[in-house]
Order: sequence, then C-alpha cells, then structure tokens
Amino acid sequence: MFTGIIETLGRITKIREENTNRHFTLSAPFTNELKIDQSVAHNGVCLTVVNIEGDAYTVTAIDETLQKTNLSNLKEGDIVNLERCMQANGRFDGHVVQGHVDQTAVCESVEDENGSWVFTFRYDASKGNVTVEKGSICVNGISLTVVNSREDSFSVAIIPYTYEHTNLQHVKPGDTVNLEFDIIGKYVARLLGK
Repeated sequence: MFTGIIETLGRITKIREENTNRHFTLSAPFTNELKIDQSVAHNGVCLTVVNIEGDAYTVTAIDETLQKTNLSNLKEGDIVNLERCMQANGRFDGHVVQGHVDQTAVCESVEDENGSWVFTFRYDASKGNVTVEKGSICVNGISLTVVNSREDSFSVAIIPYTYEHTNLQHVKPGDTVNLEFDIIGKYVARLLGK
C-alpha cells in the first residue's frame, strides 16, 4: 500500500525487452536502501525490485501493465515519480493508494496561476471511474485533490513544492498520465452499479 506522497525522482538508465516484458533499470537516491522483492511505485504503478547493482535497480513490467499504463511510453533518460510502500509505523499523509492504475488520461492544459499551476486531464468515462469535487485522485502516483470535477475530466491545483519535486514539471498538453481513482469512490460506484 502507498500514500501518493512521492518520495523521490528516479531516472531510467536502461530499458531491456524480453519477450512481452520490459525491464526498467533506474538510478535513484534510495537505491542503497532497497532490497530484492520490495514493492516500489513508479508513476503510481507498483513494481517489484528484481535486481540491484550499485546505485541502480531493475523492475519488470509485464505486457498487461504496459498496455494499461504510461510505462510503455517511457524511454531512457525519463524521470519517474517513486514511492516505496508505506511503513506500518509511518504517518498517512496522502490517501490510500494501491499502486494499481485504473486507466490513463491525457493532459489537456497546464495553466500558470502565478505561483501555482492548474493541470486539466481528460479520461475515458466509459470505464466507470468517477471523480468528485475535493475528492482524492492519484496522478502518476501523486496524491492530489480534485477541483473542477466533470464527467470525463478534472483539474488539480499544484503547489510549487509538488511541481518541483515530481515529474509534473515535465508534463505538457498531449502527454499521457496514469490515474488511480479513489478506492472509496470505486467501491461506491460499483455498489451503485455505475
């Protein structure tokens, strides 16, 4: 389980294809603290550490993960949001995030609000996912609060700290991001048959 509070940024140093799997090797400040079999969220996608060499570690994404997330768009040199799983004795600063991406969205606009930014994302509402005003949404693994919730799109307001310490600083209109909708909202929508 994760909280959507990005711990650090990692850089992809190598991508290797193996049949339908894709192995991503990343350098990250916390590599020396990782261990094999540990879960780490990459842009909100929970992946297992399978190898550690020096200051780099490797995770593997299967074909289904590549098809349902923006990981298939990543290339060497790209910056990825990283979060290790929540410790049982830690503070719960974000919201409940499973690391299971529900679908992707496309960035429609980025508006500079003179000290903050408003990002608007459009997603396929036919998949049954919903957002609510002031509810939680996870965008590329970042726990954010929804503003301007609509049937197939929503906006989020980004403070300078979040902008500077996540890969949102590199997201521009037309880019694809990962979405994990609020788990409580997903259960309510399912119970209501939406």
